[in-house]
Amino acid sequence: MSSKSISHYQILHKLGEGGMGVVSLAKGTRLGSQVALKILRPEALQRPEGRQRFIQEARTASSLNHPNIVTIHDIDDADGGHFIAMEFVAGIG
Repeated sequence: MSSKSISHYQILHKLGEGGMGVVSLAKGTRLGSQVALKILRPEALQRPEGRQRFIQEARTASSLNHPNIVTIHDIDDADGGHFIAMEFVAGIG
């Protein structure tokens, strides 16, 4: 995984981070749309439940349709990293 891209997403800048991964603003090179990428930390994969929790999070969120829940576009592993591509919603301030 390059520090500037993963799969067909060009990483623009980091938005935040949490216990399982880092969330970055990215641009899809196929459609040109901006997305939020949640990239799983490599150490999270060392625990057997880490990858499963990551996949379950994506599946659960993608099964919901509500204005206050982001749309999940993709889940994949590429270039040595595992990620969820989701709708980017700009924050306030």
